[in-house]
Amino acid sequence: MDSDPALAAAPKPDAAPDPQQAPEPAAPKPAAEPGAQKPKSDAPKPQQTPEPAAQKPAAEPGAQKPKSDAPKPQQTPEPAAPKPVPAPGSGSGAVGPAPAAPEPAASTPVPTPGAPEPDPIAAKPVPAPGVTGPFMDPHPPSRRPGRPAALLAGLLLVVPALVTACRLLDTDGITPVPQLLSFLPWLTVPAGLGLLLAAVARRRGLALTAVVVLATTAWSSLPYTTWTTIGHGLPVARVRVLAANVEFGQATDALIATIRRERPALVYVSECDRACGRALTTAFTAELPHYASVEADGSAGSVLLSAHPLRDWRMIPATMGMPGATAEIAGRSVRVQLAHPMPPLPGQVDVWKRELGRIEDFAALRTGPTLIAGDFNASQDHAAFRAILKEGRLRDAAWAVRRSRAATWPVEGPVPPYVQIDHVLVSDEFSVDDVRFLDLDGTDHRAVLADLDLRGDR
Repeated sequence: MDSDPALAAAPKPDAAPDPQQAPEPAAPKPAAEPGAQKPKSDAPKPQQTPEPAAQKPAAEPGAQKPKSDAPKPQQTPEPAAPKPVPAPGSGSGAVGPAPAAPEPAASTPVPTPGAPEPDPIAAKPVPAPGVTGPFMDPHPPSRRPGRPAALLAGLLLVVPALVTACRLLDTDGITPVPQLLSFLPWLTVPAGLGLLLAAVARRRGLALTAVVVLATTAWSSLPYTTWTTIGHGLPVARVRVLAANVEFGQATDALIATIRRERPALVYVSECDRACGRALTTAFTAELPHYASVEADGSAGSVLLSAHPLRDWRMIPATMGMPGATAEIAGRSVRVQLAHPMPPLPGQVDVWKRELGRIEDFAALRTGPTLIAGDFNASQDHAAFRAILKEGRLRDAAWAVRRSRAATWPVEGPVPPYVQIDHVLVSDEFSVDDVRFLDLDGTDHRAVLADLDLRGDR
């Protein structure tokens, strides 16, 4: 085998021990290539003490490091600390490729020969998104636990809080408050859900607010009345009153059948067009011969039928007909009035308030027994309706028998009835025996049937 010219030019020491022969702890010696010869020496090898793993073995005195153009092979680093790689030929006669170096640790990158020096600032590790340091908030505001539940709870509490506030302030406000007031008892559901979500989100302030809103909404849903006086004096006559909205006359036939079955003495019919009025007055010429009406088409027509004589006909000005008169019942003059103001539709809230205000003015002028019935398009949760009760010293017959939350509208459609807007209002000369709510085919309202006793002065 031919010798390497670099090795042939290097002087061969006679007595210098080979420093590569000194044992090192935990550092494997590179394997010699087959066929490579080690220089022989007759001098005895001195005993060497193992050095710590982190120190480089010292070279023997007198040993010369020949220059070589061969690339420097890398030496396998020790587990505890990497060991510097000696130049090839320094005290060793081994010829061949150096053992492959293991992959460098992640914390100590090994530069690639010929590559530019890395920038220490650019090489600084950047924390990955979402990784927090020791001084960062473990729960940033955008990712705080329970935040979605808290937001949903706040949204659920907005409407109950707004509607309840208007109820406590005794105002109907503007759209959409009058419409939402019809749902007041049902607003306890979103208020309760808001309280539950606030508790799940562990927000004490929000939970306290939800408790207040829920309690106020439930309290506002209690039956309302301005007085609790029961009719005084002895009963002088039994009066059965029926109030029905026949929806453009579509439920006329059903109403005729109901009148024949229940035999009321006073019948208040709303949305009774011309055909409806003729049918009713013709069908009950014997039972209900007296009537006051507003003859009109569609929802503007109304009729008031009576088994008792009527006089002093009057009509409250309104978009839809509201006839009235004075009935003679058992020798007493009773003012009877049909109520049918405009509904509180968006854009018509002012008209609705104005027409309810006219009914309020009528009630305030009463001087004797009074009966006001019909489709008020308002519930006890509307301030304009409560004002009628307050000024006229009237009460709702349904409240007297603890049925003031019995819904009368809407009967038709996918939504079940949720509000009572059909009422029979009585003065303190009447006592209420019973109130029933009847279904009529062809209309979206339930009829109200009230049994009353008219009482004397003593």
